[in-house]
Amino acid sequence: DWLNRGALSFLAEASDLLAGQLDEDMVAALTGQLVVPRLADWCAVWLEDEAPGRSDGGVVGGPRLARVWHGSENRMEELRRFLEKDPPQPPESARSGPVPVPWPAEALGPGAETGSALAYRLVAGGRPLGTLVIGRAGQEQFPDEITGLVEDLSRRVALAVGAARQYARQATISRVLQRGLLPGAVAEIPGVRSALVYEPCDKGGPSGDFYDLFPAGDGRWCFALGDVQGKGPEAAVVIGLARPWLRLLAREGYAVPEVLDRLNRLLLDDATETADAAARALVADGGAGLADEGPQTRFLSLLYGELVPVEGGVRCTMASAGHPLPLLLQADGKVGEVATPQSLLGVFEDAGYGCGTFELRPGDSILCVTDGVTERRSGHRQFDDDEGLAAALAGCAGLSAELIAERIRRLVHEFGGRPPEDDLALLVLQAE
Repeated sequence: DWLNRGALSFLAEASDLLAGQLDEDMVAALTGQLVVPRLADWCAVWLEDEAPGRSDGGVVGGPRLARVWHGSENRMEELRRFLEKDPPQPPESARSGPVPVPWPAEALGPGAETGSALAYRLVAGGRPLGTLVIGRAGQEQFPDEITGLVEDLSRRVALAVGAARQYARQATISRVLQRGLLPGAVAEIPGVRSALVYEPCDKGGPSGDFYDLFPAGDGRWCFALGDVQGKGPEAAVVIGLARPWLRLLAREGYAVPEVLDRLNRLLLDDATETADAAARALVADGGAGLADEGPQTRFLSLLYGELVPVEGGVRCTMASAGHPLPLLLQADGKVGEVATPQSLLGVFEDAGYGCGTFELRPGDSILCVTDGVTERRSGHRQFDDDEGLAAALAGCAGLSAELIAERIRRLVHEFGGRPPEDDLALLVLQAE
């Protein structure tokens, strides 16, 4: 009766539960709960192990038993031990349809000496991902209605496993890219303490925020805090372009405004080349989709500065290109902005950039942040509404660079009821 009334509802429920899962073991666990006890007394899910780093879905090491589920909890461990000895091997010709497998009588105890067990191959995109096995005691075969329903379910399970693996591969690539796009260590500056908070919001792609602090030669140290449009591979391309060029230009002796001018032209030239290549590809393809494609601008906001230790303090020259303005916390507790707004990099060809210079006295601190800090939301309010960031920084008077960074990070997290939905980066530089 349940099958007649609820098969479609069951599949809809299964689709909803499985669609949002990004972990293949969780997919296996949910599958067990969906199948038992409605469709079978027990079920097991094997997943084929993928070779690390392989993009063709190749399998090594054979299947692993990811999940066993039984209507009686005290039978699950014994059933697992028995099934692990002999993984099912349904023929490739079976596609996703059921194949009879031996009944594990000795693992199920009295009252379950006989029964029917079926194996379903889990295949998505032509790749074998694993096997789903179901069993019911006391019957020679499953009704056709159940075998058909489980076959439909197995297809959904295979798609969910495939999606989870794709997400895992992308996350691994993102982590590798992220490590390669950020400096291995932050430089130590004579007479300056620095503290950094960097919390990428992991959504399956590299963060759009980046930072750097490095020696530029001739007694100069340079720092940068940037935020690229978007995330993922596109953001990685821009960061991979911007950060090495920042270092190169700085070490060649270019002043702060000149560095921004040249980086702006570089981003515009790169975007033009990308758009030209896309246009050529579309023309070669007969112009399909040409009307929907436009130049892919690659812009970023950047806070860039230069530090030079001098007698009695540190001379700081800095500029903001479309970035949240840095704040200066003086030793007496006064807080103020120390740069002027300017246009984003990679947007306007004729943009000209300026800079400001001031001196950090002992105990003075500069706070640089990305918009993950200023635009942190709590309902309709943002963290920096009514100069909220400046007020938070004023409360940090007398603290070390590390404690300032930690307090601002904590206040940003506490501001919203949920975890941040954007990358968060902040840099504190304090004259000793």
